[in-house]
Formats: sequence, structure tokens, C-alpha cells
Amino acid sequence: MNRMVQLKEWTKVNQLVGKTEVSFSEISFDSRTVSGKSLFVAVRGVHVDGHTFIAKAIAAGCVAIVCEVLPEQGYRNVTFFVVNDSALALAQIASGFYGKPSEQLRLVGVTGTNGKTTIATMLYQLYSSMGFETGLFSTVANYIGPKKIAATHTTPDPIALNKIMRQMVDAGCEYCFMEVSSHAIDQKRVAGLTFAGGIFTNLTHDHLDYHKTFDAYLKAKKGFFDHLQKKSFALINIDDKNGMVMVQNCKAQIKTYSIRTMADYKAKIVESMFEGMQLLINDNEVWTPFIGKFNAQNLLAVYGTAVLLGQPQHEVLLGLSCLTSVDGRFQTLRSQTGVTAVVDYAHTPDALQNVIETINQIRQPGQDLLTVVGAGGDRDKTKRPEMARVAVMGSSRVILTSDNPRSEDPQTIVDEMMEGVEFKNRIKVVCIINRKEAIKTACMLAKRGDIILVAGKGHEDYQEINGVKHHFDDREIIKEIFEMTQERF
Repeated sequence: MNRMVQLKEWTKVNQLVGKTEVSFSEISFDSRTVSGKSLFVAVRGVHVDGHTFIAKAIAAGCVAIVCEVLPEQGYRNVTFFVVNDSALALAQIASGFYGKPSEQLRLVGVTGTNGKTTIATMLYQLYSSMGFETGLFSTVANYIGPKKIAATHTTPDPIALNKIMRQMVDAGCEYCFMEVSSHAIDQKRVAGLTFAGGIFTNLTHDHLDYHKTFDAYLKAKKGFFDHLQKKSFALINIDDKNGMVMVQNCKAQIKTYSIRTMADYKAKIVESMFEGMQLLINDNEVWTPFIGKFNAQNLLAVYGTAVLLGQPQHEVLLGLSCLTSVDGRFQTLRSQTGVTAVVDYAHTPDALQNVIETINQIRQPGQDLLTVVGAGGDRDKTKRPEMARVAVMGSSRVILTSDNPRSEDPQTIVDEMMEGVEFKNRIKVVCIINRKEAIKTACMLAKRGDIILVAGKGHEDYQEINGVKHHFDDREIIKEIFEMTQERF
């Protein structure tokens, strides 16, 4: 299959060195996966520069190289395509190689700090329930119609993205909903895709270990909306102060949603309890099993997106009432002893505060909130003290523990979290590094009617320690302890 002509059509080539015709049957940006029919793209990554692996890729037999700078050593029988930006070229080439599948789908991207997984998954559930073959890219899992595929990244690399989308198209999918991370935008993983629309959820403190400054983080998110086409839509949460900033240079049709002020899509919480909440969405009543202001915003994003994609309002409202909770997102477990546990993925100060505020709006006098929370290792350290401060301010008791320490000492992480706790509040805090023991302690301290919040890991079924992932599921631990303690009362 000759790919040379198409390659020039897919991405701008500044210089061609080698054969005027070349064919390849696969693309790679990892020299370890190169074969005799590979096109190798030398991408400059965060930690590694693919240009240093050009020789290795050629030794493995690749037939062509895409790079920004030609190697000093000349190579025979290898074609070089010199481009300005190899990361951008990779995304564009991957899209073209797989037949531009995003153009054959109604692809909607969801970006923001919190809510991406919930919104994308709700949309997948909604459209599947309406009878549409639908695809999903999310932190929890990817789906091609009903077929589940394990997810390794919030947003996969361009080759994986386009390969899976090609499979979606071949399987008859009409729609695809995708989480779009700030890393993916910055690394141009989604640059070769055509989006029918984009959703902005919110922007709070996160990923500063990668972006370094909040302004850089904001610009990364904004870049997604800067590149939406005129025929697309941009659905923006204007309850977030950065909402309209996102679309300052956006060519797409701009629509807004809010639970606080006038917007194209507006909601009001009428009633809320642990079983769910009654909402008014654009003056229409709907019952949903989700609770909390943040979920009211998430549901509005889903409603607005479905309407913008052409679905009848009454069918969308009916579909919203049938949605189920996303794994590890405000997932409740009840003990026979009258204790409620909430497992949530909240791993940023804002997300944690939202969950705690939601619980506090529902819990009754005499009911205590015991929060178990940690912070991930090898990630943004500046949010650690803020996570602890938020937990302590909104909880009756707090147990600081290990999350995914990765290569860091979990005791050091907890010590850094404690820096956010005022001395007068330290009486409310206990530090238990072993996460299972921390959860067990919270369950033992809880009395009938109390609520336990276990935050940070949500759907994850592992704990990463010193580079090794050990099986660990907060929900399994809670169920196990609840079964052991059901005879206490």
C-alpha cells in the first residue's frame, strides 16, 4: 500500500530525502515496536527525544522516518520526511492512515479538571440507551459499542486513538464521546481529529507538576477550543470563572450551561438525598440517581450536548432519569449497621470540596462525616496541604493515608499534607499510612447514621508502590469490613 502521496496530503513536509516512493503498513513512535514495514515518527517527548532512537528504528528495519532534524549520519534505502512539529505530524498522519475516522463519527470531546469521566460516560450511556452504536474514551474504560477495552490513559496516543476509532466506525458507531486531558492537548494527541463539539467543565488546581503554572494549564485547555471548527459547538460551564476565557478565540457555535445564572441550559436542584435528586432542567422536572451541585452541572452538560446533537428534549430528559452512577464517582455502599460509605475519585482540592459539601448538605444533625484521603506520589505537590485543609474544614474526623505513592515515601506525602492543617484542628486528624488500615479505622469509628468518605482512587483497582501495581480496590475493602462488622450493633 503506497502511502507517500497521502503522507504529504496529511501533514506539511518541508523536505523529502530518499526514495520518491515508499510504502508502509504501520506507524510507530516507539522504536521498540518497529518492524520492516514501519513508518517511525521521532517525537520530542517530556522525558525522551525520539530523534535519539532513529538509528535503532532503522536497525529494526523501518522504511521511513518522520523527524524535525535529519540525523548527521546518512542512511541508504530509508526515506526521511522533515517536518516542523513531529508530534503534530504524528497526529495528522495517524488520522490519515486510518482513513480519518473522526470525520465519520459525531465526536465530542470533554475537557476540564473535574467531571470529564462522568460526563463522557453519561453521554455514552444515554446514546447507547437510545439505540445508537456509540464509542467511549474515558479514564475508566474505552468502549466500541458494547465491547469494553481497557484504558491505560485518559486520552490515548494518536495511533491508538485513530485505530480504535477506525474500529468504532467499522462496528457501525455513529457517535463517540472522549475525555480530552490537558496532557493530550499539549502533546497534540488530538490534533488530527475532527470534533462535532467540545465541552468545558471547570478549571481548578491540578497537574502543575506537568504544566508548571496555572496559566500554562489554562492555555492548554483553551487550545482545544481554539481549534474547534466553525461547524462545531462549544458548550461551556459559565459557573466557572474561566468558562468564557476558554472560548475567547473559538470559531465554533458557543452555548452555555449553569446552575447559578442565566444560560442556554439551566438547572435548579429541587430536592436532594443519598438516593438521588429532583432537578428542574430548563423548567422540566427530572429525577436522577445522582446527587450534588457538581452532578447537576454534569447532567446539564449531557443534556445540552444531546440537544445540540439533535436529540428531542423530552427523550433526553427521559434518558437522564435512567442513567446509572459511574464507577468510583460518588459511589455509595451501605452497611447493615446503618453506616453509609461514599467512594469517590476526588483527587484535587476542588473535587474533594465538592464531594464533602454535597455530603454535608444531606447529612442530618448527629451524623458525623469521617474522611479518608491521601495524595498521589510523583505528582503536583502543591495541592497536598490544600487537600488536607479542605478535608479537615468539612469533616468531623479525617484520616490521612497513602494513595498511589509511586516512587515517593508515603509518610513524606502525608507529612506534606499535614502542613495544610492548622494546629487547632490537628486533634481531628489521624495519620495511618496503610490504606486498608485507614479505611478499617474509619469503619470502626463510625456509628449508626455516620458517613465515611473514601476519596482519591475511586474506580482504581490497584495501588502503585515503588513502580509495582498491587491489587487494591477501596470498594472491595469497604464491603469486606462492613461484612465483618455487621454484628457490632
